[in-house]
Amino acid sequence: MSNQVEFKDGLLAAIPNLRAFAISLCGAADRADDLVQEALVRAWDKQSSFQPGTNLRAWLFTILRNEFYSQMRKRGREVSDADGALTNAMASHPEQSGKMDLQDFQKALMTLPDDQREAIVLVGASGMAYEEAAEICGCAVGTVKSRVSRARARLSELLDIKDSSEYGPDGVAAHVMGRSVVNSAA
Repeated sequence: MSNQVEFKDGLLAAIPNLRAFAISLCGAADRADDLVQEALVRAWDKQSSFQPGTNLRAWLFTILRNEFYSQMRKRGREVSDADGALTNAMASHPEQSGKMDLQDFQKALMTLPDDQREAIVLVGASGMAYEEAAEICGCAVGTVKSRVSRARARLSELLDIKDSSEYGPDGVAAHVMGRSVVNSAA
């Protein structure tokens, strides 16, 4: 019974990171929530196949990732909005520049190839080690490092970032992350 309690606690602890990863894959919070819910249901149904002592978080991320790609295969291709006309018709533009920067970043992130976006979100946003991300993606550690490097370079190009002084952490980023960040100038 204690294994089931530990399993349940592990599922609950992973929800915020699963949701962040799902949003990066889907690009929409409501679809991401549905994806996380489906992944958690699948994990709960298949908990007997989970090996205690192994990496529960990686197992859950793999289930979520596989579910996403299964849904994408079923759904086929979605309507493209390359010029942003549909998005602009539905979106209200924020007044604060920090929110606009975040919006620009999200758009740039969504233009990355799936493998690069997945790698940079796992390593950069979720804070996973390259080894853990490689396990989730089912590829070599060097492949993940390469994908992250290419993703960072492409994001810098898309956002016209020349050096590290042009991006966070700043007060807006700290507010978005829900904590205060102290800039250390050395």
